[in-house]
Amino acid sequence: MSLPEKAFPVSWDQFHRDARALAWRLADGQEWRAMVCITRGGLVPAAIISRELNIRMIETVCIASYHDYDTQGQMKVLKGISPEITKNGGEGVLIVDDLTDTGKTAAEVRAMLPKAHFAAVYAKPKGRPLVDTFVTEVSQHTWIYFPWDMGFTYQEPIAKGTRG
Repeated sequence: MSLPEKAFPVSWDQFHRDARALAWRLADGQEWRAMVCITRGGLVPAAIISRELNIRMIETVCIASYHDYDTQGQMKVLKGISPEITKNGGEGVLIVDDLTDTGKTAAEVRAMLPKAHFAAVYAKPKGRPLVDTFVTEVSQHTWIYFPWDMGFTYQEPIAKGTRG
C-alpha cells in the first residue's frame, strides 16, 4: 500500500469524543425508531451513539467497497436491511457510519432508506452532500487511520532531524 498524500490518525479517545459529539448533534428531541449501521466502520460509532441516544433497535447493512484496503472497487451488498426497518422509506431511522468518502456507499444505503437521517463521524467533500449530520470534514485526499486499523509503533517526529 502506498502512503497517502495526507494522513489523519485517530486515537480511540479521539474517536470516542467525536462519536459522542455526533450523538450530541443528533440529540434534538428526535425519537429514533431504529438505527442502521454500515459495516464494518459504522459498528463502533453505532455502539457509542446507540448508548447515548438510548436506541435499542439496531440493524446492520453490510456493503463491501474496499476490497484490497486502499482501493475502492465495485459496491457489493453482502446483507440488506430487514423489511421492518425499510418500511415508510426508513422514516425515523438513523443511519450511522464512520466516514463518508466518495459517497458511493452512502448513495447505496440512501436508495434503501430514502427518508432516513444519515450521520457520519467524518466526511470528505465528495460524500458530504449525502450525509445530514457529521462532526469533522477532511480533504478528499486525506486517509483517516482509524484506531481499529492501527497498532502501537514508534512515530518519527514531523521535523525529524531538526532541533527545537
